[in-house]
Amino acid sequence: MIQPAQQLPRASREFPLGLHAIRRGEQRDAHANAAVWAPGIPSMDVHWRRGDGSWTSETLVGLDGGVHHGVVGPVDPGALYAFWPTGEDLPGAIGEAQLLLDPYGRAIETIDTVGAPGTDAAGEADSRAYYSVFLEHAFDWGTSERPNTAWRDTVVYEAHVKGLTKLHPDVPEELRGTYAGLAHPAMVTYLRELGVTAVELLPVHFHIDEPHLEPLGLSNYWGYNTLGFFAAHTDYATAAARTAGPAAVLDEFKGMVKALHEGGLEVILDVVYNHTAEGEQHRPALCWRGLGDRDYYRHDDAGRYLDTTGCGNTLDFSQPRVVEFALDSLRYWAEECRIDGFRFDLAVTLARDERNAFTPRHPFLVAAGASTVLRGTKLITEPWDIGPDGWQTGRFPVGWADWNDGFRDTVRDFWLRDIASLTGGGAASSPGRLAGCLAGSADTFGASGRSPLASVNFVTAHDGFTLADLTAYERKHNGANGEGNRDGHNDNRSYNHGAEGRTEDEGILAARERSARNIMASLLISLGVPMLTAGDEFGRTQGGNNNAYCQDTELAWVHWPDDAASRRMLDATRTLLAIRRDFLACQPPTFPSRGDQSTLLWFNAAGLPMTPHEWNDPSTRTVQLLLGSTGGTINGLVVINGSLEPARIHLPSAWILQGQGVEGEQPRWFSRTFDSAGGDDPRVHGAGAGGGTGGGVGGGVDGRLRSGEADVVAADSVRIYRC
Repeated sequence: MIQPAQQLPRASREFPLGLHAIRRGEQRDAHANAAVWAPGIPSMDVHWRRGDGSWTSETLVGLDGGVHHGVVGPVDPGALYAFWPTGEDLPGAIGEAQLLLDPYGRAIETIDTVGAPGTDAAGEADSRAYYSVFLEHAFDWGTSERPNTAWRDTVVYEAHVKGLTKLHPDVPEELRGTYAGLAHPAMVTYLRELGVTAVELLPVHFHIDEPHLEPLGLSNYWGYNTLGFFAAHTDYATAAARTAGPAAVLDEFKGMVKALHEGGLEVILDVVYNHTAEGEQHRPALCWRGLGDRDYYRHDDAGRYLDTTGCGNTLDFSQPRVVEFALDSLRYWAEECRIDGFRFDLAVTLARDERNAFTPRHPFLVAAGASTVLRGTKLITEPWDIGPDGWQTGRFPVGWADWNDGFRDTVRDFWLRDIASLTGGGAASSPGRLAGCLAGSADTFGASGRSPLASVNFVTAHDGFTLADLTAYERKHNGANGEGNRDGHNDNRSYNHGAEGRTEDEGILAARERSARNIMASLLISLGVPMLTAGDEFGRTQGGNNNAYCQDTELAWVHWPDDAASRRMLDATRTLLAIRRDFLACQPPTFPSRGDQSTLLWFNAAGLPMTPHEWNDPSTRTVQLLLGSTGGTINGLVVINGSLEPARIHLPSAWILQGQGVEGEQPRWFSRTFDSAGGDDPRVHGAGAGGGTGGGVGGGVDGRLRSGEADVVAADSVRIYRC
C-alpha cells in the first residue's frame, strides 16, 4: 500500500552540519534539520529536551557520505540535545548521562549530576554531563564596522578575557573578568591610548578542565582544552548573562566585539584545532570519540593515538571532514561574530598530511587562505608542535604570519644572557643575529616568499615568564602548579641581575627596569608585527611562574599598580608605540613589505658602515640603525649599546649617507626622543629628563645634534633619535 503523502517523512539535508531551524521564506518552522558526520555508526538518534522538561528522540533516517541527517521536532529554541547510536544502551538517565555532543553545537550547557558514565583519572565518577544547546542567534551590529587595520600598522596585545579585567579598579565589580568587562569604556580607552591595534584573546571557545587538575584544586585557566569549537565559553560571561541563558552569553560576546571595533581595535582569537578535550584514548567519549574515533583522530598502525600536541590526542587533518570542520568553525566566528583574525595553536599539526608530515601546501592552509569569508582576516600560526619535524617557523605559505620564536630567543640572548655573561667576565654574542631580527628576519621568512610582515615579533607570551620576570628570575618557580616544579620551560634565557625574585636593592631594580625597556624598545622598533603580552607594558609579575596555565588566581590575573616603577615602564611603552606610529605615518603604505623601498643602513659607533668583521665580532656591541624608505623619509636612528660601558658615537654624516646611496635631502639634525637608560647613568652627558621614562615624541629630551656630531650613549641601553 502506498503511504499517504501527508505521512511521508520530510526531506532532510546532509548540509549544513549541526542542528538548524527549517525556514520557509521568512517563516521559521518548529522543526529542525539535524546532520552529524559519524561514518562508522549504522544509525543515529538525536535526543532533545522538550519545553515541559521531558526528553524525546528520533532516528535520523538519511545517511549520505557518512552523514546522518533527518528532520526532527518540534524543537524549541534553547533546547538541550545530543546524539546517540540507535539501538545502543543509553549510559544512564537522559539529563544525567553523557551522550555525544554535536560538534557544531552553538552553545554547551553543563549539568552537575551524579552517575554520569566514565571515570576521571582518579577513578571517581564524573559529576558533570554536557549537552549541546539548540541556538540560532540574531544580533544588532548597528553601524559598527571592522577596523581592517593594515598588517604594517598592527600591534597585537595578547590577553586573557578574565585575567585582564578581574582586578581592574575602573571596571565595575559585576563586570570584572567578563566579556562585558573587556568591553567597558575604561578598558577600551586604555588599550586605545596605549597604542595597540588588536586584542588577541586566549581561547574563548567552550573548554573544560583536564581530569588531573580537580584533585589539586586547580583549573585550566588558559583554556587550551576545547570542547565546543562553535560555542563561546560560558564562564566568561557576567552572572546576569549566564542566568539568562546561552543567547544572552552570545549577546555579551558579540557586544564585546562591537565595543572593541568601535574603539578601533581588532579582535583576534587564539584557536585550538589541534586536539580536543576528550584527552587520552582511554577517556570516556564526549563527542568526536563516540562519533568516529578512527575518523577524527590520528592513530598509528597498532591503533594507538599519534600525539603531536602533548595533550593526549591529535585531530587528523589528513581527513577532509576534519579540515571542513575547522574551516566551518572559522567561518562561523568570522562571519557570525565578526572576528578579525585567528592565532592557530600548534599550527604544524593542522598542516600534517596522511604521512603525518608537514606541508606548506596542505589543503587546510590553502583553503583557509582562499576562503572568501576568511579573506582579509589575520591568520597567525604558532609554527611548531611536538611531532617529527615539528619546528616550521618561516615555512608557512604566503597569506599567513608566524610567531617568530627566533626573534624572541635572539632578543633575550642579547639583552639578558649576554649582559649576564659580560657581568661575570665572560663573552657575549656579536650583533649580527639581533640586527637580522630587527630588520625583519629575512633569513627566516624570505624563502617562503613572504615579507617582514609575516613575522609576528614577540619576546613574551602567555606561555613563559612575563617581561618583568625575565629580568628578575633565572629559574622557574612553578610549585603552585602541583607538579613538583617539573612543568614549564627550563631554557628561559633570563637574567635576575644579581638576586632571585623580590629585592630592595635599588641598583638591581634599576638594572632590571633598564633591561625591560631595552627589550621593549627592540620589540617596538623592529620590522614586522609586534606582539605585547598584557601587563608587560607596566611590569606585571607572576612571581617566577612560567607555566601559569592552571592558575585562575591573582598570580596570573593582571594587577593594575600605580607605583613609580610601573608608571615609568608604562610611559616608556607608550612613547615607543607613539614613535613607531609616527615613523610609519611618514612611510609609503607598502613599507616594509617591499624590500626595494626599505632603507635600513647599519653603522658602527664611529658612524661608518658596518664591516663583515664587525658583524661577527662579539666585542662589537654598539651599532646604529638608520631607518626610512624611498618615497618616504629617513627619519629614525636607533643606537644600541649592548656593552657594560658608555659608548661614544658619531652620528652618520651627510657624506657617508650619500655614499650609501641615500637620495634626496640628508638628515641634518638628530633629536633624542627615547633613552632606555632613563637618566640613571650619571656618566652620560644629556641622558637626563625623561629619556627612559618616556617623554613625548620630539620632546622631553635635552637638545639636538647635527649629523656627524658626537654623543655618548649609556651602557646597556637603547637610544632613539628622530631626524
